[in-house]
Amino acid sequence: MTNTKMFSITLNFQEDYPCPVCRVGKISTMPLMEAMFCDFCQEIFTVNLETQQIKMPSRQPPLVWQWNGVKWNQAQLEGMELGWGYVFAAIAFVIFPTTLIGIGAYYFPPNPHVPLSWVPYIWTFLTFSLHLSIMIWIFIEVYQIPIRAYWRAIIQGRNGVAR
Repeated sequence: MTNTKMFSITLNFQEDYPCPVCRVGKISTMPLMEAMFCDFCQEIFTVNLETQQIKMPSRQPPLVWQWNGVKWNQAQLEGMELGWGYVFAAIAFVIFPTTLIGIGAYYFPPNPHVPLSWVPYIWTFLTFSLHLSIMIWIFIEVYQIPIRAYWRAIIQGRNGVAR
């Protein structure tokens, strides 16, 4: 399947599709199986032609993508629905501890003549940075974002190496 096609097509085993995981490779049918695989990231997907979905069974709970005829819709965790409550909890996990440390540093500032007077301010920044990195790490783990595949594609693109 090329990007220049004007008409939407239904998901079938005769076409190649862009990989929804790495977004670099193409997924195509595995011979003698009702499954597809990516030629770049090597992920294997089970296919449901009736619902126009593919599932990545290599993780639990599996990620499911819906084919809309042109591209893949955003990944969904099978059997789970992540709502706004999770988003608010993640924001609170980053903002609340940082605010507590920052308020403590603001209302109880250290004596400027003490050699380590900068520690509360650095501690506030580290609290924010580490809590944010924990949330990013959880997001990457839940959605199984293939960082290595992206990095490999970037390196190959810079070096001019064809797949």
